[in-house]
Amino acid sequence: MPNWPSGQASANIIKFGIEKELGLDVEVREMGTLTIFAGLDAGEVDVHPEVWLPNLDSLVKRYVDDKKTVKLSPKEVAATQGMCATRETADKYGIKDIADLSDSEKTSVLDTDGDGQGEIWIGAETWSSTTIERIRAESYGYAKTVKLLEMPEDVAMAAIDAASATNEPIVFYCYSPHHVFDLHDIVQLTEPKHDDGKWKIVLPSDDPAGWLSKSSAPVGWAPSHFQIAFATKTAERLPKVASFLSRIDFTAKEVTEMSYALQVEKQDPAAFARKWIATHEDRLESWTK
Repeated sequence: MPNWPSGQASANIIKFGIEKELGLDVEVREMGTLTIFAGLDAGEVDVHPEVWLPNLDSLVKRYVDDKKTVKLSPKEVAATQGMCATRETADKYGIKDIADLSDSEKTSVLDTDGDGQGEIWIGAETWSSTTIERIRAESYGYAKTVKLLEMPEDVAMAAIDAASATNEPIVFYCYSPHHVFDLHDIVQLTEPKHDDGKWKIVLPSDDPAGWLSKSSAPVGWAPSHFQIAFATKTAERLPKVASFLSRIDFTAKEVTEMSYALQVEKQDPAAFARKWIATHEDRLESWTK
């Protein structure tokens, strides 16, 4: 189970779904993505419920393509990633394009600690997307004009709620499916279209000392998506589980509802999952056939 809301909800839905349909005991354990992949590789972890791409391309290449110790479900959920602002921030303060973040006069309105320099949240400390957003900030140049904040998502969402309620300017990393787009009037900053030739990402796990200097990404994210991953050893040992996982087809709307339930309504992931299972028996049957 990763540490973001939809991943926590889906991990528990998978747990209770397998227990109900296949009669197995399933343990949900919170881990960082690098730890999960190492566990999948070793056969000590069975499932990662939400593998984001292109964020984890290097891990997928290593474990799925090269070592073949991990498999990906064929079902994908389409996603987006980028930098967002409230509409008030975009319209009133003219922060509409990624280039505007390199304008210290514009970004000074994002200052919340009184030092004259604006701040933006780029993600939680353990997310691969946070590393990529730091690379993008260096490549675009706004790492020099704003402070890049890494903090848990619930803290960042509380700041967005407060800024929206008081019409204070705010810019932050955003991804969808996510409830924040339903909760507030949010716009994504425009930026150059993704270009594979200009997207060079080296993660700290691949090069702890030189990852930032060897990376460059002065363009938008590629179209994103996420999939369930499971260990090849699991597929061999429990083929019915692999079949079940490969048929799970969450919709973007459902993922947004998961995010809202856990982040806004503060529902417990396990309690939410139990209710979801109880009201989606037809889906469980389709995943089990």
